[in-house]
Amino acid sequence: MDRAPHPRPTRLRRRFARLTRAFATIALGATGLAVLGGGTATAAAANLAQNPGFESGLSGWTCSAASGTTVASPVHGGSAALKATPAGSDNARCAQTVAVKPNSSYTLSAWVQGSYVYLGASGTGTTDVSTWTPSATGWQQLSTSFTTGAGTTSVTVYTHGWYGQPAYYADDISLTGPGGDPGDPVPGAPSGLKAGAVTSSSVDLSWSPVTGATGYNVYRDGSKVQSVGGTSATVTGLAPSTSYQFQVTATNAAGESPRSAAVTGTTSAGGGGGGGTVPRHAVTGYWQNFNNGAAVQKLREVQDQYDIIAVAFADATGTPGAVDFTLDPAVGYGSEQQFKDDIKAKQAAGKSVVISIGGQNGTVSINDSASANNFANSVYALMREYGFNGVDIDLENGLNATYMTQALRSLSAKAGSGLVITMAPQTIDMQSTSNAYFQTALNIKDILTVVNMQYYNSGSMLGCDGKVYSQGSVDFLTALACIQLEGGLSPSQVGLGLPASTRGAGSGYVSPTVVNNALDCLARGTNCGTFKPSRTYPGLRGAMTWSTNWDATAGNAWSNAVGPKVHGLP
Repeated sequence: MDRAPHPRPTRLRRRFARLTRAFATIALGATGLAVLGGGTATAAAANLAQNPGFESGLSGWTCSAASGTTVASPVHGGSAALKATPAGSDNARCAQTVAVKPNSSYTLSAWVQGSYVYLGASGTGTTDVSTWTPSATGWQQLSTSFTTGAGTTSVTVYTHGWYGQPAYYADDISLTGPGGDPGDPVPGAPSGLKAGAVTSSSVDLSWSPVTGATGYNVYRDGSKVQSVGGTSATVTGLAPSTSYQFQVTATNAAGESPRSAAVTGTTSAGGGGGGGTVPRHAVTGYWQNFNNGAAVQKLREVQDQYDIIAVAFADATGTPGAVDFTLDPAVGYGSEQQFKDDIKAKQAAGKSVVISIGGQNGTVSINDSASANNFANSVYALMREYGFNGVDIDLENGLNATYMTQALRSLSAKAGSGLVITMAPQTIDMQSTSNAYFQTALNIKDILTVVNMQYYNSGSMLGCDGKVYSQGSVDFLTALACIQLEGGLSPSQVGLGLPASTRGAGSGYVSPTVVNNALDCLARGTNCGTFKPSRTYPGLRGAMTWSTNWDATAGNAWSNAVGPKVHGLP
């Protein structure tokens, strides 16, 4: 969010720099495929990968979202090769689990063809590895290496492509090093999956046991959500009146089976997962605790169309992870008590008031357990002091998914079920479920209220159909929202964040009519642009704007138009 009336040009440069770093990070962090022999590897070292040339189809390999197949051309060697096609939020990951020995060195290599093709290994017990090529017009060999940990007996080797890119090819995958005890074979896919009892936020599942399985993984709409030891599970944190697809896999020490046939479960009407007492469809607005040329407001003057008011911003302290809040005299309050009284009055009117952390100039870092605890303790202290209903995460300089998750869960344990958690990531932060912001949202889905992504100051981005869309259109809003809606978030946890006026952001402003058309498209399937979602999301939470002050400067034109549309959604 912008503290200045006109966002600094450096912010856009930072955004493109972050995009470049994101690609590099994925290249370094994606799981890799190379293994070096624990002793001295020789040229004749046995290949531990099963069906490395795909001569037996996909036997031994599991490809995400049915993205893989085998082809007779092009091939690097033999008569077949892997062809895997990314689509939407799936990057066409094909993997197999291989038995290895602890404290041993391995080399992994593969011949690949295509754009942004990755090779990696995960579960090494030390440092997972990967390597990639941005463009291989002909066959190109990728290679990497790793050493297993003291307790590692299996690793997963894989290839994958990249979102919005065409199909890639892989062949002659090799993993060399000392072979481990393969033990039991990988179990077969479970059968008999059924959806049972449902509530407004949960679905019961059951399936038939699989010989040799020691556990099972449960997938919802393509994303793993649970691991269980038996043949039943209850998936929670779901939105009311919403249909979900479920699959299960069987696991043992040798690896994970292919996924079962999918079944559909539909939750009943009623209340949803996390999110306090926020209405089913809500409008969020940021209230500026500073004067940057927009209309100066007291909280009591904020338009009644706003259901969630995010007070911007808390400030970092000298203690890592900890935050504090100081009321700016420029906003016109005679005392802090008047501000607290305004919060109580808004809450009495059915509104939620949260404290926002971050913004354009925010520098709060939560990178370890100590800073996560400091964050939770300090935010909870502000909630008790001022009466805030919760917290908004608007960290525009990146976050650590592991420790932010820890911080928010710790805060939830202190604050209870009434806690409101909102997030306002930038568009680049929500392009993939592997991004830290997206992963954090999924990690706290059972306590998360809404993610209001900022559809502005962005430039062009990929939609869930793999096509590139430019900001400032209905398609940009709907195709990017689709990534979140199909990537694991409930419709009630997705909102559209837009500036209230042309002065509220450097770029990306659209008229309220465009916002309303996007809401109609997602919730009802009407007023779409060229992109039309494959299904509707009537539980869509709503919309957000930066800021209530810029809205007031423009005569509340944004909230007067968008508010009734949001509150009138099905």
